[in-house]
Amino acid sequence: MCRSLLFALVLLNIPPAVQTLFRNLWHSPVSDFLRKKKAHRGFVFPFPNYTDSAGIHGRCDTPENLLSKGCQLNFIEFPISEVEIHRNKPLTISTQKNNSDVTQISPQKLTLKLRPGHEETIQIKVRQSEDYPIDLYYLMDLSASMDDDLNTIKELGSTLSKEMSKLTSNFRLGFGSFVEKPVSPFIKTTAEEINNPCRSVPYECLPTFGYKHVLPLTNDAERFNEIVKGQKISANIDTPEGGFDAIMQAAVCKEKIGWRNDSLHLLVFVSDADSHFGMDSKLAGIVIPNDGNCHLDHNNEYSMSTVLEYPTIGQLIDKLVQNNVLLIFAVTNEQVHIYENYAKLIPGATVGRLQKDSGNILQLIIAAYQELRSEVELEVFGDTEGLNLSFTAICNNGTFFPHQRKCSHVKVGDTVSFNVNISLSACEKNRRHIVIKPVGLSDTLEIEIQPQCSCNCQADAEMNSSKCSKGKGYFECGVCICNPGYMGPHCECDENSLSTGSCKGSVEQSSCSGRGNCYCGQCVCHPSMYGKVYGPHCECDDFSCVRHRGLQCGGNGDCDCGECVCHSGWTGEYCNCTTDTGSCISEDGTLCSGRGECICGVCACTHPGASGQTCEKCPLCGDPCSSRRCVECHLASDDKSQGECSEKCKSVDATVSTAEDFSEDKSIPCSLQGENECITTFLLAVDEQGRTVIHSIKQKDCPQLPNIPMIMVGVTLAILLIGIVLLCIWKLLVSVQDRKEVAKFEAEKSKVKWHTETNPLYRGSTSTFKNVTYKNQEKQKGATAADFY
Repeated sequence: MCRSLLFALVLLNIPPAVQTLFRNLWHSPVSDFLRKKKAHRGFVFPFPNYTDSAGIHGRCDTPENLLSKGCQLNFIEFPISEVEIHRNKPLTISTQKNNSDVTQISPQKLTLKLRPGHEETIQIKVRQSEDYPIDLYYLMDLSASMDDDLNTIKELGSTLSKEMSKLTSNFRLGFGSFVEKPVSPFIKTTAEEINNPCRSVPYECLPTFGYKHVLPLTNDAERFNEIVKGQKISANIDTPEGGFDAIMQAAVCKEKIGWRNDSLHLLVFVSDADSHFGMDSKLAGIVIPNDGNCHLDHNNEYSMSTVLEYPTIGQLIDKLVQNNVLLIFAVTNEQVHIYENYAKLIPGATVGRLQKDSGNILQLIIAAYQELRSEVELEVFGDTEGLNLSFTAICNNGTFFPHQRKCSHVKVGDTVSFNVNISLSACEKNRRHIVIKPVGLSDTLEIEIQPQCSCNCQADAEMNSSKCSKGKGYFECGVCICNPGYMGPHCECDENSLSTGSCKGSVEQSSCSGRGNCYCGQCVCHPSMYGKVYGPHCECDDFSCVRHRGLQCGGNGDCDCGECVCHSGWTGEYCNCTTDTGSCISEDGTLCSGRGECICGVCACTHPGASGQTCEKCPLCGDPCSSRRCVECHLASDDKSQGECSEKCKSVDATVSTAEDFSEDKSIPCSLQGENECITTFLLAVDEQGRTVIHSIKQKDCPQLPNIPMIMVGVTLAILLIGIVLLCIWKLLVSVQDRKEVAKFEAEKSKVKWHTETNPLYRGSTSTFKNVTYKNQEKQKGATAADFY
């Protein structure tokens, strides 16, 4: 008989009859395996003759393996996922007078007992009921630019009711309007502008307001026309409007708007401008986030317009979905692309192109309604974090669309289906609740998910069992759960007298490396389906080595405690490198032709230009420029025969190619100097047949004859220049010497101590004599002249 309790985490290819036998049992220590392991295993009660019961993992295996080992079915526990349907009303086929009896989704409530790692599939059917009630709320922008639109829709109630009566016998419509938050900088705040914001036009209009709920939903179309005729426009100064404030209030003020529980809620948003959202109101100093609640006062006006921020897109999505409101954006051509981006985020939202005067608003509403009714899309609410959900839509004519939860082009009254695959990746303590519903409909499917993380056998536990060393523990699911102070498979060891330190390799490590049980101070390693676990502390195994091409140790070695021990003839960390050099021997018997190294049986050529399997190709080996004669013959300007050049090229086993489509990366540059002392450059390469090919022959750097006249002129100028320089140097030296001599003379002259005297023997060359008679004669002439006058 067997001695274990089987537990499998994932069920694969098990016959239905066997699944039924495995439907009952599990909890506590056994359930730990469900939380930790993800293989397709079972768990078995230990019996004396069950051979694989050395460790607790020996009881966990696939059902087939356990049965093949002799375990009886009545001792095997194999829980599987289950679906319990609590409410499954049939879908409504014909028109119902009582709308509360309409069922558009099936089933409506179920419990899913879900086993971690196992995927369960449920099928949801949806059929949109014919003649379903419609509530349409017309939300209009009453800024000054919408004046002509207001005149156009004054008879809309009657015409819209007439057209909608063709689609449903139960139609109601209401009206609301909006402009902007009445605060600066969205409006002018002078007293005159507040009372009449259209004063500058000039025109008489209403003061700016945020949102007004004007007419609750009613089936009186004439009342709608009267209300619309009584509306007046207002104005603001910035382009975007406060439309999102109005949408939020129209969605959440369910009682005042008059939304019915069992009807299709359509909200028609009409505007010719963009809308403020999120934190735009911080420009006006409004910093309190929108709370998503109804704030209509006794006059049905939005009382918190100047207090709360505009709602965010996320808040709008949450409230529209929560209240099953389908949004129809009717906007002018300039704003279509903006609202199309909004509609992509909001489930069930559509966008229509509005004419300047709203002349096509009736056709737009009818078209949007038909589009909404032609689509069925599912949405999910609740705690979905960590829950794996995937949808497959089964649409018209049974066509499958994997990973899609939307069907298009569906006729009213047609049934579409969705397969929903649900799985949990791990065990959880708490139950989950999720809701799946069609967008825009109030019908829902409520799902309670109960994780299957316990065993039924725990209910039959034997407290203080004699099987556990005479009452030192309780016997549960085939194993002993020891009381405090005792341990061992049968609680036979006393913890106070025995330390588990000997079962640890170090203080930081877990007991028996987490892969065995400490049995009275010694590790008993758990068996593994992958191989052998061994070592004093179960620290080693023979299946955790590196792999090469999917094979452990490349299939050329044995795994020993996490390291590869290579077989003879193999080396390397992966044992994927052969030591055999036979494949590296060239035709001449040398290793890699003497031009490379044999690494793992493959030649790695190290000589420049060498290539080939054994480095046998090498055009540059020896004299890399041995093709000189061939190149010179090719460049000769005389009429040498092609045969002569061919012979010279043949002697060096080379050919000259004039083709331009060659690879320079695989070519080796070479140069040579010919008889005319010109430098010739060319490229050497090896073709596929191993022959040397000469490419791109170019002649350059040829020496030129000397220019004799220029040389003579240069020499003459050099001699003259040298003479002038030497003359200047001589003159400079003489001048310096003269200056020194003059300075020396002047210095000696200044040292003389006697006075200079004239030589008494010296006679001058010039003598001066004074004629006395000459002066007296002059005086007499003067006196005679005076007497005469």
